[in-house]
Amino acid sequence: MQEAPLMPKATAVWLVENTALSFDQVAEFCKLHPLEVKAIADGDAAQGIKGLDPIQTGQLTREEIEKAVSDPDHKLQLSKPKVSLPEAKPTSKRKGPRYTPVSRRQDRPNAILWLIRNHPELKDAQIMRLVGTTKSTIQGIRDRTHWNAATLSPLDPVTLGLCSQIDLDFEVQRASKEKPAPAEPGATLLPAAVTTAPPPVEEVAAPSAAVTKAKDDLDTAAVFAKLKQLGGKQEDKAE
Repeated sequence: MQEAPLMPKATAVWLVENTALSFDQVAEFCKLHPLEVKAIADGDAAQGIKGLDPIQTGQLTREEIEKAVSDPDHKLQLSKPKVSLPEAKPTSKRKGPRYTPVSRRQDRPNAILWLIRNHPELKDAQIMRLVGTTKSTIQGIRDRTHWNAATLSPLDPVTLGLCSQIDLDFEVQRASKEKPAPAEPGATLLPAAVTTAPPPVEEVAAPSAAVTKAKDDLDTAAVFAKLKQLGGKQEDKAE
């Protein structure tokens, strides 16, 4: 399997801005998702990342890029390094914040601002491990009480060389796993006591005393009226 180029996102930014390669070709070479490459082209992702020229770094040749542009099915091949580096030996787990070179310490506030904006799920301890800062500095940048807050601009710590892409991805995945998933609102089942209960019996209200008395009076008046009518008919017959 082909290895990813140095600084994949920065390389993808340069390829999108300076070549006519398809999103799939850039994604395949940089080991990114095609949608992520499309977001870079639309300006929705990798904001503040400066493009890294893979030709100058010896990762690609201009002929290889031209070949891929003319043939959309061609996959970019990473150039073989001219100098072979010795395999890094696993070291013991370091304790405390990461050491940052003096020349890079002025870039740490910009990197902290980038991490806060692009990965709000990261905890302060994780940011401290990535860029080697203090909790008070992180809090000052969050609250905009940092002495240089007005001139800060978010910059990718990977591009600045403050941490590796592997370390950043590890901390982001770790923060995503620790963050509980939000409960999805939806209909819940009713208790069994409610679903199995018999339907309520409608109670018929007993008529009041006034209504009963009025009904009796109405019946009595109707009887007398009927008798009177019969009596009148009999008198007519007698005449």
